[in-house]
Amino acid sequence: EVYFTDPQNLNDPANWQSSIEGRLIEKINAAQTSIHIASFEFDLTPVAEALIAAKQRGVDVRWVTDDEHGLEADVEPGHGQFAMLQNAGIEVRSDTRSALMHNKFWIFDGQIVWTGSTNITENGIFDQDNNTIVIQSPELAAIYEGEFQEMWGGQFGPRSPSTLDQQIAMVNGSRIVVVFTSEDPALENAIVPIVKSATKSVRFLTFSFTDFPLADAMSQRWKAGVDVAGVFEKFGSETEASELRTLMCRSVPVKQDGNSGFLHHKVIVVDERIVITGSMNYSTNAEENNDENVIIIDSAELARLYLQEFDRVWKLASDPEIETIACG
Repeated sequence: EVYFTDPQNLNDPANWQSSIEGRLIEKINAAQTSIHIASFEFDLTPVAEALIAAKQRGVDVRWVTDDEHGLEADVEPGHGQFAMLQNAGIEVRSDTRSALMHNKFWIFDGQIVWTGSTNITENGIFDQDNNTIVIQSPELAAIYEGEFQEMWGGQFGPRSPSTLDQQIAMVNGSRIVVVFTSEDPALENAIVPIVKSATKSVRFLTFSFTDFPLADAMSQRWKAGVDVAGVFEKFGSETEASELRTLMCRSVPVKQDGNSGFLHHKVIVVDERIVITGSMNYSTNAEENNDENVIIIDSAELARLYLQEFDRVWKLASDPEIETIACG
């Protein structure tokens, strides 16, 4: 299952039943034994109520979150959902680090993995461009469960144990690789090599893209005749750190998002068959400090869905104002 937010048409939190939030609550309501969650932010009361109902019927519900943006933010206006869970006997743990526990994954009954770029918040589901992918696979769920248990036991960041060689699964003939940062460098070991291997096309949608080796790989493939194009979130993309300038100044077709909310995707599609998504922005912080997950799926069928989303976002996007971005 693949879901994309639609902030142009589905932007009313009161109408959550037809949104990604509704799909998530369906999964919660169907869970029979366990719901293990590693998710960055949270402010959706209907989701909290569904989790409490699951707990009351005997489901093992546990949540790992970020400290600053999770538990500490729970006292802010519009929040309080973590307190609801805790008052109902659901344990919530945080990373207690300055770096982020930035994951957005859920594991249902040791069978189903829910992941992507979508935070479980009103902004994430109703204002931003985001994606969610749901995969039924005990093998994949076991990979994510291993990471969940590490964090539940207090192991976060670059010192967490690496099990990269065990993080491969086959689902319906599609090879899936999962990389968890910061114990393993996803950009250096997986994403950049895949982009360098492109022979036909590269498409990307990105909230934060500050990694020069990735931008360089994309521009080199463009120079070699590969069809490369991408959309940056407008906020922050004109800063010194952003690689928008690198790509634009090397004549790679790039645009800035036209959605009034954030383009929050972290998506790359290579050769119309390899989909890279997950929680990780293309930045040094995400690579070296945060807890993130990247999922890489070899599936032309799945790639078609993500390319449709790319086309939708591309049509709404605008060309960068070249006079505001000096090419040296």
